[in-house]
Amino acid sequence: MTSNDAPTPRGHHVLTGRLFRRGSSRYSSLSSRPEAQPVRRPAKVARMLALAHHLQGAIDRGLVADGAAVAWKLTLTRARLIQLLNLLFLAPDIQAWALELQAVDGAELMAERPTWAVAHAGTCEQRAAWSHALALVARKTTSFLT
Repeated sequence: MTSNDAPTPRGHHVLTGRLFRRGSSRYSSLSSRPEAQPVRRPAKVARMLALAHHLQGAIDRGLVADGAAVAWKLTLTRARLIQLLNLLFLAPDIQAWALELQAVDGAELMAERPTWAVAHAGTCEQRAAWSHALALVARKTTSFLT
C-alpha cells in the first residue's frame, strides 16, 4: 500500500492499494501453495506392541532381571507392564496387522483397549474378536464421516 499525496485533514492518512479478505472468507487465495499432506505416524497400538516386543526381548536376553525391574526402570506400574506384555498374546497375523496401523492427522483408528479383549480371547476366538473390533471401528469411522 502506498500513501496518497493528496491533501488531507490534519491527523488523517489516505491509503491506496489492494485489500485482501481474511478470516472467514469463502474465497481461497490464488497462490500456488501445495496442499498440506496428511501427517501419518504409527498408531498408538502399533507403538505399544513394538514396545512390548522390545521389553520382552530385553527380559529374554537377560538385560533386565524380570518384569518388575522393567516396570521400575520405566516408571510404569506392574499392571501397566502386564497390559503391554499381554499384547504379545495376539495371534501373529493380528500382530502384523496391528503393527501396520497408522494415525492420520492425530486420529487413531483403533484404541488400545479393544486389543486387550482380543488378546485375552483364546487362539481360535481371536480372529472373531478381532473382526468384531474392526467392525466397531468401521462403524465409528463411518458415523464420524457422515
